Amino acid sequence: MAIWDKVKEGIDKAGKAAQDVFDEGKLRLDAYRAREQADKAAEALGYAVFRAADAGGDLAADARDRLMAALRAQDEEARRMETELAAARAANGTMEPPHAAGSAVPTAPVQQSAPPTDSVS
Repeated sequence: MAIWDKVKEGIDKAGKAAQDVFDEGKLRLDAYRAREQADKAAEALGYAVFRAADAGGDLAADARDRLMAALRAQDEEARRMETELAAARAANGTMEPPHAAGSAVPTAPVQQSAPPTDSVS
């Protein structure tokens, strides 16, 4: 009966590996959706600032604070999910380079250069 024990052990290992892959896929989808929500919050903030400037004014402080709080919360959730996904990949031995399958959104703020000046020499 030793052969049946080995077969059962192999089936159990295959089942565990399949469950790990399924769980990682679900986590990947959740992380993608969280990043998508953060991107939508950033887009809403950007449009609000653009529309206010286009109308010749500034975005009202309460609207800015509300939109920034929403973006901050969504970004925090996306980062938490991405960290959880990275931990699951490490545990399963399926490491990927950063942003290979995820979003191309940088996690650090982008530095803006100063606008060119018209200097006549």
